[in-house]
Amino acid sequence: MPRLVVVSNRTADLRKPAAGGLAVALGESLQKMGGMWFGWSGKIVDTYSEGHPGNGGVDPEVDVQRVGKVTLATVDLSRADHDAYYLGYSNDVLWPVFHYRLDLANFDVRFATGYRRVNQMFARKLMPLLKPDDIVWVHDYHLIPLASELRALGCKNRIGFFLHIPMPPPLIMAAIPEHEWLMRSLFAFDLVGFQSRADLMHFSHYVEAEAQAKSLGDGYFSAFDRVMRAGAFPIGIDVDEFQRLAQGKEGMDMFTRMRDEYSRRKLLIGADRLDYSKGLPNRIKAFREFLEHYPENRKSATLIQIASPSREDVEAYGEIRRQMDSLCGAVNGDFGELDWMPVRYIHRNVARKRLPGLFRASRVALVTPLRDGMNLVAKEFIAAQDPDDPGMLVLSRFAGAAEQLGDALLVNPYDTEGTAHAIQRALTMPLHERRQRHARLLKRIREQDVHWWTSQFLATLQEAHT
Repeated sequence: MPRLVVVSNRTADLRKPAAGGLAVALGESLQKMGGMWFGWSGKIVDTYSEGHPGNGGVDPEVDVQRVGKVTLATVDLSRADHDAYYLGYSNDVLWPVFHYRLDLANFDVRFATGYRRVNQMFARKLMPLLKPDDIVWVHDYHLIPLASELRALGCKNRIGFFLHIPMPPPLIMAAIPEHEWLMRSLFAFDLVGFQSRADLMHFSHYVEAEAQAKSLGDGYFSAFDRVMRAGAFPIGIDVDEFQRLAQGKEGMDMFTRMRDEYSRRKLLIGADRLDYSKGLPNRIKAFREFLEHYPENRKSATLIQIASPSREDVEAYGEIRRQMDSLCGAVNGDFGELDWMPVRYIHRNVARKRLPGLFRASRVALVTPLRDGMNLVAKEFIAAQDPDDPGMLVLSRFAGAAEQLGDALLVNPYDTEGTAHAIQRALTMPLHERRQRHARLLKRIREQDVHWWTSQFLATLQEAHT
Protein backbone atom coordinates (compact mmCIF):
# COMPACT_ATOMS: atom_id res chain seq x y z
CA MET A 1 0.00 0.00 0.00
CA PRO A 2 1.51 3.39 -0.98
CA ARG A 3 2.30 6.04 1.60
CA LEU A 4 0.43 9.33 1.70
CA VAL A 5 2.59 12.45 1.83
CA VAL A 6 0.72 15.62 2.81
CA VAL A 7 2.41 18.94 2.07
CA SER A 8 1.04 22.21 3.44
CA ASN A 9 2.35 25.59 4.46
CA ARG A 10 2.08 24.58 8.13
CA THR A 11 1.97 21.07 9.57
CA ALA A 12 -0.47 19.98 12.26
CA ASP A 13 0.85 18.75 15.60
CA LEU A 14 -0.65 15.26 15.67
CA ARG A 15 0.43 14.85 19.29
CA LYS A 16 -2.22 17.35 20.37
CA PRO A 17 -6.02 17.23 20.00
CA ALA A 18 -6.82 18.45 16.50
CA ALA A 19 -8.14 21.99 16.23
CA GLY A 20 -10.34 21.21 13.23
CA GLY A 21 -11.81 18.57 10.98
CA LEU A 22 -9.13 18.92 8.28
CA ALA A 23 -6.34 17.99 10.68
CA VAL A 24 -8.48 15.10 11.96
CA ALA A 25 -9.19 13.74 8.48
CA LEU A 26 -5.66 14.09 7.13
CA GLY A 27 -4.23 12.71 10.37
CA GLU A 28 -6.51 9.67 10.13
CA SER A 29 -5.57 9.06 6.49
CA LEU A 30 -1.88 9.37 7.30
CA GLN A 31 -2.14 6.97 10.24
CA LYS A 32 -4.12 4.50 8.12
CA MET A 33 -1.85 4.54 5.07
CA GLY A 34 1.34 5.37 6.90
CA GLY A 35 2.89 8.54 5.67
CA MET A 36 4.48 11.91 6.14
CA TRP A 37 3.35 15.51 6.70
CA PHE A 38 5.81 18.08 5.39
CA GLY A 39 5.75 21.87 5.78
CA TRP A 40 6.95 24.95 7.58
CA SER A 41 7.58 24.51 11.31
CA GLY A 42 6.05 27.90 12.15
CA LYS A 43 9.43 29.12 13.40
CA ILE A 44 11.10 32.22 11.97
CA VAL A 45 14.87 32.53 12.27
CA ASP A 46 16.98 35.60 11.52
CA THR A 47 19.00 33.65 8.99
CA TYR A 48 19.52 29.99 8.19
CA SER A 49 22.47 28.53 10.04
CA GLU A 50 24.69 28.72 6.97
CA GLY A 51 22.72 31.04 4.74
CA HIS A 52 20.50 30.14 1.77
CA PRO A 53 20.69 30.05 -2.03
CA GLY A 54 19.64 33.52 -3.02
CA ASN A 55 20.57 34.52 0.53
CA GLY A 56 24.13 33.32 0.14
CA GLY A 57 24.37 29.73 1.41
CA VAL A 58 22.64 26.37 1.97
CA ASP A 59 19.10 25.29 2.86
CA PRO A 60 17.72 24.96 6.40
CA GLU A 61 17.83 21.54 8.03
CA VAL A 62 14.73 19.31 8.05
CA ASP A 63 13.48 18.37 11.50
CA VAL A 64 12.00 14.85 11.41
CA GLN A 65 9.83 13.41 14.20
CA ARG A 66 7.75 10.26 14.40
CA VAL A 67 4.15 10.25 15.72
CA GLY A 68 2.67 6.75 15.47
CA LYS A 69 2.81 5.76 11.79
CA VAL A 70 3.30 9.37 10.70
CA THR A 71 6.53 11.22 10.05
CA LEU A 72 6.39 14.96 10.70
CA ALA A 73 9.03 16.75 8.61
CA THR A 74 9.40 20.51 9.06
CA VAL A 75 11.72 23.32 8.06
CA ASP A 76 12.18 26.79 9.55
CA LEU A 77 11.94 29.95 7.45
CA SER A 78 14.28 32.89 7.57
CA ARG A 79 12.74 36.28 8.24
CA ALA A 80 13.44 37.34 4.64
CA ASP A 81 11.83 34.22 3.15
CA HIS A 82 8.85 34.38 5.51
CA ASP A 83 8.17 38.01 4.67
CA ALA A 84 8.44 37.52 0.89
CA TYR A 85 6.81 34.08 0.50
CA TYR A 86 4.19 34.11 3.25
CA LEU A 87 3.35 37.70 4.18
CA GLY A 88 4.22 39.02 0.73
CA TYR A 89 3.18 36.82 -2.17
CA SER A 90 0.81 34.41 -0.45
CA ASN A 91 -1.12 36.94 1.61
CA ASP A 92 -0.54 40.27 -0.14
CA VAL A 93 -0.98 38.99 -3.71
CA LEU A 94 -2.73 35.62 -3.96
CA TRP A 95 -5.15 36.00 -1.03
CA PRO A 96 -6.66 39.35 -2.10
CA VAL A 97 -6.74 38.52 -5.83
CA PHE A 98 -8.30 35.09 -5.31
CA HIS A 99 -10.94 36.83 -3.14
CA TYR A 100 -11.58 39.38 -5.93
CA ARG A 101 -9.88 42.29 -4.12
CA LEU A 102 -7.44 43.63 -6.70
CA ASP A 103 -7.46 46.95 -4.87
CA LEU A 104 -5.70 45.35 -1.90
CA ALA A 105 -3.01 43.44 -3.84
CA ASN A 106 0.65 44.48 -3.70
CA PHE A 107 2.42 43.23 -6.84
CA ASP A 108 5.97 43.74 -5.57
CA VAL A 109 8.32 41.71 -7.79
CA ARG A 110 10.41 40.76 -4.73
CA PHE A 111 7.43 38.85 -3.34
CA ALA A 112 7.21 36.63 -6.43
CA THR A 113 10.95 35.92 -6.25
CA GLY A 114 10.70 34.90 -2.59
CA TYR A 115 7.60 32.77 -3.25
CA ARG A 116 9.36 30.80 -5.94
CA ARG A 117 12.55 30.54 -3.86
CA VAL A 118 10.71 28.95 -0.90
CA ASN A 119 8.79 26.54 -3.14
CA GLN A 120 12.10 25.47 -4.70
CA MET A 121 13.59 24.99 -1.24
CA PHE A 122 10.56 22.92 -0.14
CA ALA A 123 10.99 20.73 -3.23
CA ARG A 124 14.71 20.22 -2.56
CA LYS A 125 14.09 19.23 1.06
CA LEU A 126 11.09 17.01 0.28
CA MET A 127 12.51 15.14 -2.72
CA PRO A 128 15.05 12.98 -0.79
CA LEU A 129 12.30 11.95 1.67
CA LEU A 130 9.97 10.55 -1.02
CA LYS A 131 9.63 6.89 -1.93
CA PRO A 132 8.86 5.89 -5.56
CA ASP A 133 5.22 4.88 -4.90
CA ASP A 134 4.31 7.72 -2.49
CA ILE A 135 1.12 9.67 -3.21
CA VAL A 136 1.77 13.38 -2.66
CA TRP A 137 -1.13 15.71 -1.71
CA VAL A 138 -0.26 19.42 -1.75
CA HIS A 139 -2.55 21.96 -0.09
CA ASP A 140 -3.45 25.52 -0.92
CA TYR A 141 -2.26 28.70 -2.57
CA HIS A 142 1.09 28.90 -0.78
CA LEU A 143 2.39 25.93 -2.79
CA ILE A 144 1.03 26.27 -6.34
CA PRO A 145 4.50 25.82 -7.98
CA LEU A 146 5.61 22.90 -5.79
CA ALA A 147 4.80 20.08 -8.22
CA SER A 148 6.57 21.91 -11.03
CA GLU A 149 9.68 22.25 -8.85
CA LEU A 150 9.48 18.57 -7.86
CA ARG A 151 9.13 17.49 -11.51
CA ALA A 152 12.21 19.56 -12.36
CA LEU A 153 14.10 17.44 -9.82
CA GLY A 154 12.90 14.23 -11.48
CA CYS A 155 9.88 13.39 -9.32
CA LYS A 156 7.57 10.84 -11.01
CA ASN A 157 5.11 10.40 -8.14
CA ARG A 158 1.39 10.98 -8.30
CA ILE A 159 0.88 14.55 -7.08
CA GLY A 160 -2.47 16.16 -6.32
CA PHE A 161 -3.30 19.73 -5.34
CA PHE A 162 -6.29 21.16 -3.49
CA LEU A 163 -7.12 24.87 -3.48
CA HIS A 164 -8.95 25.74 -0.26
CA ILE A 165 -9.73 29.33 -1.28
CA PRO A 166 -11.82 30.53 -4.27
CA MET A 167 -10.57 30.41 -7.85
CA PRO A 168 -11.20 33.83 -9.41
CA PRO A 169 -12.61 34.42 -12.91
CA PRO A 170 -10.07 34.60 -15.77
CA LEU A 171 -9.88 38.39 -16.07
CA ILE A 172 -9.22 38.80 -12.33
CA MET A 173 -6.64 36.00 -12.36
CA ALA A 174 -4.93 37.65 -15.34
CA ALA A 175 -4.23 40.75 -13.22
CA ILE A 176 -1.43 38.86 -11.45
CA PRO A 177 1.80 39.59 -13.36
CA GLU A 178 2.91 35.94 -12.94
CA HIS A 179 -0.50 34.42 -13.76
CA GLU A 180 0.75 32.44 -16.77
CA TRP A 181 3.54 30.86 -14.74
CA LEU A 182 1.15 30.02 -11.88
CA MET A 183 -1.40 28.32 -14.14
CA ARG A 184 1.34 26.50 -16.09
CA SER A 185 2.60 25.21 -12.72
CA LEU A 186 -0.78 23.62 -12.01
CA PHE A 187 -0.31 21.36 -15.04
CA ALA A 188 2.56 19.64 -13.23
CA PHE A 189 -0.04 18.12 -10.89
CA ASP A 190 -1.98 15.02 -11.87
CA LEU A 191 -5.17 16.28 -10.19
CA VAL A 192 -6.21 19.78 -9.13
CA GLY A 193 -9.20 20.03 -6.80
CA PHE A 194 -11.47 23.00 -6.15
CA GLN A 195 -14.14 23.70 -3.54
CA SER A 196 -17.04 24.31 -5.91
CA ARG A 197 -18.29 23.85 -9.46
CA ALA A 198 -18.04 27.63 -9.92
CA ASP A 199 -14.32 27.53 -9.08
CA LEU A 200 -13.81 24.63 -11.50
CA MET A 201 -15.62 26.58 -14.21
CA HIS A 202 -13.38 29.63 -13.64
CA PHE A 203 -10.31 27.41 -13.95
CA SER A 204 -11.49 25.69 -17.13
CA HIS A 205 -12.38 29.02 -18.74
CA TYR A 206 -8.96 30.39 -17.84
CA VAL A 207 -6.88 27.50 -19.18
CA GLU A 208 -8.90 27.24 -22.38
CA ALA A 209 -8.73 30.99 -23.08
CA GLU A 210 -5.28 31.90 -21.78
CA ALA A 211 -3.32 28.66 -22.19
CA GLN A 212 -5.17 27.26 -25.20
CA ALA A 213 -5.69 24.08 -23.21
CA LYS A 214 -7.73 21.37 -24.89
CA SER A 215 -10.61 19.89 -22.90
CA LEU A 216 -10.55 16.10 -23.21
CA GLY A 217 -13.76 15.52 -21.25
CA ASP A 218 -14.40 14.24 -17.72
CA GLY A 219 -12.27 17.05 -16.27
CA TYR A 220 -9.12 16.26 -18.25
CA PHE A 221 -7.16 19.07 -19.92
CA SER A 222 -4.14 18.96 -22.20
CA ALA A 223 -1.61 21.82 -22.30
CA PHE A 224 2.15 22.38 -21.93
CA ASP A 225 2.81 18.79 -23.12
CA ARG A 226 0.97 17.40 -20.10
CA VAL A 227 -2.48 16.04 -19.32
CA MET A 228 -4.02 16.81 -15.94
CA ARG A 229 -7.43 16.40 -14.37
CA ALA A 230 -9.46 19.01 -12.46
CA GLY A 231 -12.56 18.52 -10.34
CA ALA A 232 -14.77 19.95 -7.62
CA PHE A 233 -14.37 18.31 -4.18
CA PRO A 234 -16.30 20.35 -1.59
CA ILE A 235 -14.62 19.93 1.77
CA GLY A 236 -16.78 18.91 4.71
CA ILE A 237 -16.58 18.61 8.46
CA ASP A 238 -16.45 15.62 10.79
CA VAL A 239 -20.12 15.76 11.79
CA ASP A 240 -19.88 13.15 14.53
CA GLU A 241 -16.79 14.77 16.04
CA PHE A 242 -18.48 18.18 16.16
CA GLN A 243 -21.61 16.70 17.69
CA ARG A 244 -19.48 15.02 20.34
CA LEU A 245 -18.03 18.44 21.14
CA ALA A 246 -21.58 19.74 21.49
CA GLN A 247 -22.33 17.00 24.04
CA GLY A 248 -19.05 17.51 25.88
CA LYS A 249 -18.76 19.40 29.15
CA GLU A 250 -17.61 22.72 27.72
CA GLY A 251 -20.16 22.59 24.91
CA MET A 252 -23.03 21.77 27.27
CA ASP A 253 -21.92 24.40 29.80
CA MET A 254 -21.92 27.05 27.08
CA PHE A 255 -25.32 25.95 25.78
CA THR A 256 -26.89 26.00 29.25
CA ARG A 257 -25.40 29.39 30.08
CA MET A 258 -26.51 30.98 26.80
CA ARG A 259 -29.97 29.40 26.99
CA ASP A 260 -30.51 30.72 30.52
CA GLU A 261 -29.02 34.16 29.87
CA TYR A 262 -31.00 34.67 26.67
CA SER A 263 -34.20 32.91 27.67
CA ARG A 264 -36.14 36.10 26.86
CA ARG A 265 -34.06 36.99 23.80
CA LYS A 266 -33.65 35.82 20.21
CA LEU A 267 -29.98 34.98 19.86
CA LEU A 268 -28.14 35.34 16.54
CA ILE A 269 -24.53 34.26 16.02
CA GLY A 270 -21.70 35.17 13.68
CA ALA A 271 -18.27 33.53 14.06
CA ASP A 272 -15.47 34.53 11.71
CA ARG A 273 -11.86 35.57 11.44
CA LEU A 274 -11.50 39.33 11.18
CA ASP A 275 -10.87 39.36 7.43
CA TYR A 276 -12.11 41.63 4.67
CA SER A 277 -13.44 38.60 2.77
CA LYS A 278 -15.95 37.78 5.52
CA GLY A 279 -18.27 40.73 4.91
CA LEU A 280 -18.49 41.72 8.58
CA PRO A 281 -19.26 45.44 8.07
CA ASN A 282 -21.99 44.50 5.57
CA ARG A 283 -23.42 42.10 8.16
CA ILE A 284 -23.61 44.73 10.89
CA LYS A 285 -25.26 47.15 8.45
CA ALA A 286 -27.82 44.47 7.55
CA PHE A 287 -28.51 43.83 11.25
CA ARG A 288 -29.06 47.55 11.74
CA GLU A 289 -31.46 47.55 8.78
CA PHE A 290 -33.26 44.59 10.37
CA LEU A 291 -33.80 46.53 13.61
CA GLU A 292 -35.06 49.55 11.65
CA HIS A 293 -37.46 47.56 9.44
CA TYR A 294 -38.72 45.24 12.17
CA PRO A 295 -38.88 47.27 15.39
CA GLU A 296 -40.66 44.43 17.20
CA ASN A 297 -37.21 42.81 17.51
CA ARG A 298 -35.77 45.69 19.52
CA LYS A 299 -35.04 44.71 23.14
CA SER A 300 -35.39 41.13 21.89
CA ALA A 301 -32.87 40.14 19.20
CA THR A 302 -29.16 40.08 20.08
CA LEU A 303 -26.31 39.38 17.66
CA ILE A 304 -23.16 37.87 19.13
CA GLN A 305 -20.41 38.56 16.59
CA ILE A 306 -17.11 36.78 17.20
CA ALA A 307 -14.29 38.22 15.10
CA SER A 308 -11.06 36.39 15.82
CA PRO A 309 -7.87 38.48 15.40
CA SER A 310 -6.16 38.13 12.03
CA ARG A 311 -2.93 39.83 10.83
CA GLU A 312 -3.74 43.21 12.30
CA ASP A 313 -0.30 44.57 11.50
CA VAL A 314 -1.54 44.82 7.88
CA GLU A 315 -3.32 48.08 7.11
CA ALA A 316 -6.37 46.44 5.48
CA TYR A 317 -7.02 44.48 8.67
CA GLY A 318 -6.53 47.48 10.91
CA GLU A 319 -9.07 49.37 8.80
CA ILE A 320 -11.72 46.64 9.07
CA ARG A 321 -11.24 46.52 12.83
CA ARG A 322 -11.82 50.27 13.04
CA GLN A 323 -14.93 49.85 10.87
CA MET A 324 -16.31 47.14 13.12
CA ASP A 325 -15.65 49.13 16.29
CA SER A 326 -17.47 52.10 14.77
CA LEU A 327 -20.42 50.19 13.30
CA CYS A 328 -21.08 48.06 16.39
CA GLY A 329 -20.76 51.09 18.65
CA ALA A 330 -23.23 53.04 16.49
CA VAL A 331 -25.84 50.24 16.54
CA ASN A 332 -25.56 49.87 20.32
CA GLY A 333 -25.63 53.62 20.85
CA ASP A 334 -28.68 54.17 18.62
CA PHE A 335 -30.75 51.15 19.64
CA GLY A 336 -29.41 49.88 22.96
CA GLU A 337 -31.26 50.05 26.26
CA LEU A 338 -30.09 49.77 29.86
CA ASP A 339 -31.12 46.09 29.87
CA TRP A 340 -30.40 45.21 26.22
CA MET A 341 -27.39 45.51 23.91
CA PRO A 342 -28.18 44.70 20.24
CA VAL A 343 -24.63 43.62 19.28
CA ARG A 344 -22.10 41.86 21.47
CA TYR A 345 -18.88 42.21 19.53
CA ILE A 346 -16.10 39.88 20.69
CA HIS A 347 -12.68 40.54 19.18
CA ARG A 348 -10.79 37.52 20.46
CA ASN A 349 -10.62 33.78 19.95
CA VAL A 350 -13.30 31.56 21.47
CA ALA A 351 -12.30 27.99 22.35
CA ARG A 352 -13.52 25.54 19.72
CA LYS A 353 -14.99 23.24 22.38
CA ARG A 354 -17.38 26.01 23.41
CA LEU A 355 -18.60 26.92 19.92
CA PRO A 356 -21.05 24.00 19.46
CA GLY A 357 -22.92 25.05 22.60
CA LEU A 358 -23.08 28.64 21.40
CA PHE A 359 -24.32 27.52 17.97
CA ARG A 360 -26.97 25.25 19.50
CA ALA A 361 -28.32 28.08 21.67
CA SER A 362 -28.68 30.43 18.67
CA ARG A 363 -31.87 30.87 16.68
CA VAL A 364 -30.03 32.12 13.58
CA ALA A 365 -26.47 31.96 12.23
CA LEU A 366 -25.28 34.71 9.91
CA VAL A 367 -22.62 33.35 7.54
CA THR A 368 -22.37 36.11 4.97
CA PRO A 369 -18.89 36.34 3.42
CA LEU A 370 -18.33 38.49 0.34
CA ARG A 371 -16.34 35.56 -1.07
CA ASP A 372 -15.31 32.29 0.54
CA GLY A 373 -13.88 29.04 -0.75
CA MET A 374 -16.23 26.94 1.38
CA ASN A 375 -16.94 28.20 4.94
CA LEU A 376 -17.14 25.37 7.43
CA VAL A 377 -18.85 27.47 10.13
CA ALA A 378 -22.06 27.06 8.12
CA LYS A 379 -21.74 23.27 8.33
CA GLU A 380 -20.75 23.30 12.00
CA PHE A 381 -23.84 25.35 12.85
CA ILE A 382 -26.04 22.74 11.13
CA ALA A 383 -24.31 19.87 12.94
CA ALA A 384 -24.76 21.53 16.35
CA GLN A 385 -28.53 22.03 16.10
CA ASP A 386 -31.27 20.23 18.03
CA PRO A 387 -33.21 18.50 15.21
CA ASP A 388 -36.45 18.93 17.15
CA ASP A 389 -36.04 22.71 17.35
CA PRO A 390 -33.25 23.73 14.96
CA GLY A 391 -31.90 27.20 14.34
CA MET A 392 -31.84 28.62 10.81
CA LEU A 393 -28.82 29.39 8.64
CA VAL A 394 -28.61 32.64 6.66
CA LEU A 395 -25.85 31.99 4.11
CA SER A 396 -24.12 34.12 1.49
CA ARG A 397 -24.59 32.90 -2.06
CA PHE A 398 -20.89 33.75 -2.55
CA ALA A 399 -19.69 31.09 -0.11
CA GLY A 400 -18.69 27.80 -1.70
CA ALA A 401 -20.99 26.06 0.78
CA ALA A 402 -24.02 27.62 -0.94
CA GLU A 403 -23.77 25.07 -3.77
CA GLN A 404 -24.48 22.28 -1.29
CA LEU A 405 -26.68 24.06 1.25
CA GLY A 406 -29.58 25.28 -0.85
CA ASP A 407 -32.02 24.75 2.02
CA ALA A 408 -30.40 27.59 3.95
CA LEU A 409 -31.69 31.11 3.34
CA LEU A 410 -29.30 32.31 0.63
CA VAL A 411 -28.57 36.04 0.50
CA ASN A 412 -26.51 38.60 -1.38
CA PRO A 413 -24.37 40.17 1.38
CA TYR A 414 -24.04 43.39 -0.63
CA ASP A 415 -27.84 43.76 -0.41
CA THR A 416 -28.27 44.93 3.19
CA GLU A 417 -32.03 45.29 2.91
CA GLY A 418 -32.46 41.83 1.39
CA THR A 419 -30.27 40.33 4.13
CA ALA A 420 -32.34 42.13 6.79
CA HIS A 421 -35.53 40.57 5.38
CA ALA A 422 -33.86 37.13 5.40
CA ILE A 423 -32.95 37.55 9.08
CA GLN A 424 -36.59 38.32 9.88
CA ARG A 425 -37.74 35.32 7.86
CA ALA A 426 -35.28 33.07 9.68
CA LEU A 427 -36.50 34.26 13.10
CA THR A 428 -40.18 33.81 12.22
CA MET A 429 -39.96 30.59 10.21
CA PRO A 430 -42.48 27.95 11.38
CA LEU A 431 -41.10 24.99 13.30
CA HIS A 432 -42.15 22.39 10.70
CA GLU A 433 -40.29 24.25 7.94
CA ARG A 434 -37.17 24.63 10.08
CA ARG A 435 -37.22 20.91 10.82
CA GLN A 436 -37.60 19.97 7.15
CA ARG A 437 -34.85 22.30 6.01
CA HIS A 438 -32.49 21.19 8.79
CA ALA A 439 -33.05 17.50 8.04
CA ARG A 440 -32.07 18.03 4.41
CA LEU A 441 -29.08 20.18 5.34
CA LEU A 442 -27.84 17.65 7.91
CA LYS A 443 -28.24 14.81 5.40
CA ARG A 444 -26.13 16.72 2.89
CA ILE A 445 -23.26 17.50 5.24
CA ARG A 446 -23.22 13.88 6.39
CA GLU A 447 -23.12 12.56 2.82
CA GLN A 448 -20.21 14.83 1.91
CA ASP A 449 -18.29 15.03 5.17
CA VAL A 450 -14.55 15.45 5.56
CA HIS A 451 -13.96 11.69 5.32
CA TRP A 452 -15.86 11.56 2.00
CA TRP A 453 -13.69 14.47 0.84
CA THR A 454 -10.37 12.76 1.57
CA SER A 455 -11.37 9.39 0.12
CA GLN A 456 -12.97 10.97 -2.97
CA PHE A 457 -9.94 13.13 -3.74
CA LEU A 458 -7.39 10.36 -3.21
CA ALA A 459 -9.40 7.85 -5.28
CA THR A 460 -9.69 10.35 -8.13
CA LEU A 461 -5.97 11.12 -7.90
CA GLN A 462 -5.13 7.46 -8.37
CA GLU A 463 -7.45 7.23 -11.38
CA ALA A 464 -6.13 10.47 -12.87
CA HIS A 465 -2.54 9.31 -12.77
CA THR A 466 -3.39 5.94 -14.30
